[in-house]
Amino acid sequence: MNLVPLSIDSIHFGQPLPFVLRGADGTLLAQKGFVIRNRDDLNVLLARGVQLHVDTDESGESHRAYLAGLQRMLIADTNLGEIASMKISAAEPTERNRVDTGPADWPALQERATQLLRSPSTGDFGSRFQALHEELVRHSTHSPDATVLALIYLSAQETRLYSATHAMLVSCVCMVAAREVLAWPEAKVLTLGRAALSMNVAMTELQDQLVQQALPLTAAQITAVESHASRSEILLRQLGVADPVWLEAVRCHHHRMPGPMEQKKEALQIARLIQRADIFGARLAPRTARSPMPVTAAMQACYYDEEQKVDPAGAALVKALGIYPPGAFVRLATQEIAIVLRRGPSATTPRVAVVMNRLGMPTGELIPRNTAQPSCKITGPVAHKDVRVQFQVSRLVAMSEKMV
Repeated sequence: MNLVPLSIDSIHFGQPLPFVLRGADGTLLAQKGFVIRNRDDLNVLLARGVQLHVDTDESGESHRAYLAGLQRMLIADTNLGEIASMKISAAEPTERNRVDTGPADWPALQERATQLLRSPSTGDFGSRFQALHEELVRHSTHSPDATVLALIYLSAQETRLYSATHAMLVSCVCMVAAREVLAWPEAKVLTLGRAALSMNVAMTELQDQLVQQALPLTAAQITAVESHASRSEILLRQLGVADPVWLEAVRCHHHRMPGPMEQKKEALQIARLIQRADIFGARLAPRTARSPMPVTAAMQACYYDEEQKVDPAGAALVKALGIYPPGAFVRLATQEIAIVLRRGPSATTPRVAVVMNRLGMPTGELIPRNTAQPSCKITGPVAHKDVRVQFQVSRLVAMSEKMV
């Protein structure tokens, strides 16, 4: 890591950052593409670091522009004091650095996330984790419905790459709920996404093993599961993570802490939202020893807290995703079975496409239906195991995007 100070006055408010912002100690403050809207947003970042820095090893074009500017000053015989004060500027991004809003390759992301979280290495964990998180932020921001669709659909079938898929799902649904319902500042949303993505880093391989294990857990496995939150925090520290909010949220993401969100400090608010989304995602996933829950049951499990009261964090997730979130299967009044592709005007009227006709036969094509019409209203959920048809996730995502 080669940190160079960033001139605060050079930051362009309202424009995506062309590089990652770090503190003086290398602490991650804001991802590339993050928009600092105003001075108040900047003060949130400054509260976590004495001075803004950029790592020239990861800043790409911005560092090259800095070196080119320095060379021009030398050629022009510029005053040495002016050269010495030159800092990297957060200038407007070039076309090459602009955000790519194309569709995600979800199978490739599953593989990347699995490789990263199963075998984290101090040498490259930071840059690889940053790249993965940036991509999830990009897709959950620009295509939240397609992102939730892909990850819920894959989570309900995936066992081989369960742990990483689950982490991506929890990370993305949390970020969607935090942005759209809780209206958290973007810096807090990004910390939330990072904490959720890394929450199980100390037991990724074991988690993938357990979903395919028919026998009861051994004593050693139980101990590993029960201690994984604290071990994940320790491992993240060893891998270079220094953000205290991120680390505390990971350590506390299994704590049972019901109650109003506003009465909790920032790290515990993040931990609680992760805990509720973790419950939701775990209920959706299949196990060798049990079938996945219908999506409505999974939503209900996160909606009510340990005292059987409405949980504020769980309620935010339900409000963000709807009762029938993208990726869920539902039965219509027509007796057809459809997959939810996008959220709709209300929690009970999502955008869907029929995949099985009233006789239980695959339709072959995805046939749109308007669930706001009484004749096509949703009458209930359908478990993934009862849908005898499979689709490439890219096809579902493409259909979802066409419904905009």
